[in-house]
Amino acid sequence: MPDSSQRASEIDDTCNHAGPTRRDLLQGSLAIAGAAFASSVAPSALLAEPKAKRPNLVFFFGEGQRADALSIAGNPILKTPNHDRIGAEGMLFQNAFCTNALCAPARATVLTGLYSRSSGALSNERLNVPLPSDIPLVTDILREAGYEVAILGKVHIRNGVEDRYWDYYFGHNDPSNNYANPIFKEGRKGKVGPERQFHDVYPDDLTVDRALAWLDEDRGDKPFCLLIWFVAPHEPFFRARRHLDLYRGTVIPKPATFDDDLKGYPGKPKGFIDAENKIGTTPTHPACGSLEGIVKDYYSGLVAVDENIGRVLSYLGKKKILEDTAIVHSSDHGYFLGEWRMFDKRLMHEPSIRIPMMVRYPKRIPAGTVRTEAVLDVDIAPTLLDLAGLPIPAHMQGKSMLPLAKAPDPAFRPEWYYEYYEWPNPEAVRPCRGIRTDRYKLIHYVLDPQEFELYDLQADPQETKNLYGLSQYASLQKHLLERLEKLRSKLPDRRQA
Repeated sequence: MPDSSQRASEIDDTCNHAGPTRRDLLQGSLAIAGAAFASSVAPSALLAEPKAKRPNLVFFFGEGQRADALSIAGNPILKTPNHDRIGAEGMLFQNAFCTNALCAPARATVLTGLYSRSSGALSNERLNVPLPSDIPLVTDILREAGYEVAILGKVHIRNGVEDRYWDYYFGHNDPSNNYANPIFKEGRKGKVGPERQFHDVYPDDLTVDRALAWLDEDRGDKPFCLLIWFVAPHEPFFRARRHLDLYRGTVIPKPATFDDDLKGYPGKPKGFIDAENKIGTTPTHPACGSLEGIVKDYYSGLVAVDENIGRVLSYLGKKKILEDTAIVHSSDHGYFLGEWRMFDKRLMHEPSIRIPMMVRYPKRIPAGTVRTEAVLDVDIAPTLLDLAGLPIPAHMQGKSMLPLAKAPDPAFRPEWYYEYYEWPNPEAVRPCRGIRTDRYKLIHYVLDPQEFELYDLQADPQETKNLYGLSQYASLQKHLLERLEKLRSKLPDRRQA
């Protein structure tokens, strides 16, 4: 049987609404981009610039952290004071999204600045196959500019990006890792060692222990780029020992759509109804047996993440380098916590695609800045380069979010493209693509029989009234389908070998 990436390519070809594919375009364009990258950030050219010190960079990356899983976003149960500090002292985005709600593809996107279809990292499969060598990572570019670069935690991307140069590496490529006895690989100066198992330590605590030890090393005047990527609260949602009693007696509200299955999922297509990511009925996901259990464990994991973010902020403050360090926080995707009785992600509905996004750097971002423009995970790599004062390579498909720190820009991104490929998958979620504007969303399930969902997010933010096929929305439907294919055709399509 072909793997899911290959199946995804077949699905993409057979879609009735497919625009012209561009199978080989990215191969050549990124080769050119790679050469341009090498020349545009060559050390000799950079050394010729004035000796202005570049900021340090810290990128906290969450695992399945919903946009509303923050107290700064109004969560009534979860308290995240250290996350909140980043947003309150910097720029908080209220409409941030991922472009493929799955772990490994999203992680490839933030490192490359490319949509899944253009990097070829379509799914969670082929994890032992490196990303194409002609695609530079944002950390490759930063390293050429004089940064020391480190990645720690849950990497979960092609080959764990072990083939790229890291000044320090302490990561694992497992989807969830072993919470009780975690397994990591450690490496320095471009060499990554074998797996090693640790005992009786919470994985994110260990990750931050190693991150702080690396920060404490003498690197002279070189700036650093530190990526801390957490494993919590990924299923099975194990808690740190200190949090085993957390949320005892707390009442977990039931989402308004939790019982829609009892009504036959009104308005939803068969592909949505048949997905097996339903709380309480999945033999392959025993941790998802009840709404109360999953939500409390999920929130407890995020409390541990918040504490570890606080440890890093405290260290930077004590070393008097916090104000010289730009901090970015986001997540790979969102997560269903009982909406339509679902868990997990993958689908294009709001709980799955909405992610947190915050940037703190007082020298360029006024505290308390809040923006409503749509920003995407594909924007993170360009933003990191902009923070470092480096040019953004032309092949990157996102754009820096930093101009929004100066003033709102209603034209920043009026519409954007989503695509989920993996098939088959553990939850039987069908491949889909879609377009989202500030008001409307159209979802196209591409397997036969093809199905659609259309929502007016202004009138129906909970996505309960599917407007697709209603005569009064025929013109809107046609327009969105055309725009969907227009957006898709602009993204070079890199096929798997």
